[in-house]
Amino acid sequence: MRKLENSELDRKSIADFKQSEKTPIILILDDIRSLHNIGSVFRTADAFLIEKIYLCGITATPPNKEIHKTALGATETVAWEHSKDVLEVIQNLKAEKITVLAIEQVENAIFLQDFTIEKNKKYALVFGNEVFGVSQEAVAICDGCIEIPQLGTKHSLNISVSAGIVVWDFFKKMKWNL
Repeated sequence: MRKLENSELDRKSIADFKQSEKTPIILILDDIRSLHNIGSVFRTADAFLIEKIYLCGITATPPNKEIHKTALGATETVAWEHSKDVLEVIQNLKAEKITVLAIEQVENAIFLQDFTIEKNKKYALVFGNEVFGVSQEAVAICDGCIEIPQLGTKHSLNISVSAGIVVWDFFKKMKWNL
């Protein structure tokens, strides 16, 4: 095996990215404190051609030097919007017939591996604060909740790790019906 050179990776230009058909997933980041987490989520969103990111509450917005450290330019490709009120964003997306799911540990959550993607459906995924998670108010108005199974002594993951896991799972189910 030989490691590929950057020139062999068939990377899209910013213009090509913006013209590409997007994966029908919207990410909602609510009250995320860590600028590095925000940047990492942008980078994941770029990798999987995610449609849009909503940055809500105290979540910082680009341009920001600390976000850029981990986003590595993804803030220039992925569409994003800031909103003070996550509940308003959720309600607006639901009004557009987008299924909104909180990624959180709640009663009757569906484990990620058991969640079935519906064809021709768009999803919005809500990720919450590093300490408090998705607010109860947001959970209450979502269409459902998905939980990432965790078997060790820690029952929480870094938000950027959670986003990577969930986005990859949704992407592969949408693209390859796995």
